Amino acid sequence: MIRMAEQPNSSHEAAAAAGKEMYGKVELAPEVLEVIVGIATAEVEGVADMRGSFATGVAEKLGRKVHGKGVKIDYNDDGLFIDVYCSVGYGRSVPSVAREIQKNVRQSVFNMTAIEPEEVNVHITGIQFDQTEERA
Repeated sequence: MIRMAEQPNSSHEAAAAAGKEMYGKVELAPEVLEVIVGIATAEVEGVADMRGSFATGVAEKLGRKVHGKGVKIDYNDDGLFIDVYCSVGYGRSVPSVAREIQKNVRQSVFNMTAIEPEEVNVHITGIQFDQTEERA
């Protein structure tokens, strides 16, 4: 679990005297971050597809939308590290799309969780061509 808020080490009485109330702690499941990152990546124009595993492919064939596909999250003492694996549409500038993914992911994660990612690494795994070819 990812902790969003740490409880202070001081006692409850000291916090109450300072005018601050302690409500408890908030924990965030890593899957939630994966969904946030997946949606933020899919919003970027030029992203054709996210890389997934065999299991996510089967789930999508059965009609289930997998938003965390192609996202790897590593949250440790050093911070939050995000890896995004996707393909880009043919004719798009790979550096521009990758930079936009980094920007959108960083902003979305911070806005929704107040966690500042240390790194957002974008891995372009392929180029997707249009499949609207004319058949004779």
